[in-house]
Amino acid sequence: MNHNDEDTDWIIEDEAVPGADTALASKPEAPSGPPPWRILIVDDDVDVHVVTKFSLSNVCFQGRRLSFLHAYSGDEALTVLADNPDIALVLLDVIMETSDAGLKVARQIRETLHNQLVRIVLRTGQPGQALEHSIILDYDINDFWCKTDLTTRKLFTTVIASLRAYEGLQQAHQQTLQLRAELELARQLLAAAKQPSNA
Repeated sequence: MNHNDEDTDWIIEDEAVPGADTALASKPEAPSGPPPWRILIVDDDVDVHVVTKFSLSNVCFQGRRLSFLHAYSGDEALTVLADNPDIALVLLDVIMETSDAGLKVARQIRETLHNQLVRIVLRTGQPGQALEHSIILDYDINDFWCKTDLTTRKLFTTVIASLRAYEGLQQAHQQTLQLRAELELARQLLAAAKQPSNA
């Protein structure tokens, strides 16, 4: 893991975060409250995990707080995603164990795990490694940021936009499943009606 100070200074505080002194304390969810949005942070630098979680610690969207899962390699990220299909957003580092590990993960999320709902935001500390336009065109990702450009405010905006998009896709997916179930039931009823009576 990289602990280089040069790489951990990438989130620029726009303003003080309220309750910062307790932001990293674990906050158990109320049993009757809505489930939190699940966000997976994928980065081989532990400091990026800490700073990201701290920056988003007080975020609430649609009455739901955020819950964070962590992975430090591409393989670990895919395992976490396979075990947690309800993850809404992946904040995915491009360069980890290889220079394109994040890109491989993004492709496998869509093609191997067949997860079309989760939103994928790529983050890189070395923008010269890959051209933004080619990444957006060649990979099914939803946003791409250089870490040095990603201020707290921009991170907040990106996360909220991603959660809003995920919520819309999830609702559309549920409606599609419901329509398919109703169609199948109608087919079964029609087939039963066409059966000759034994009376």
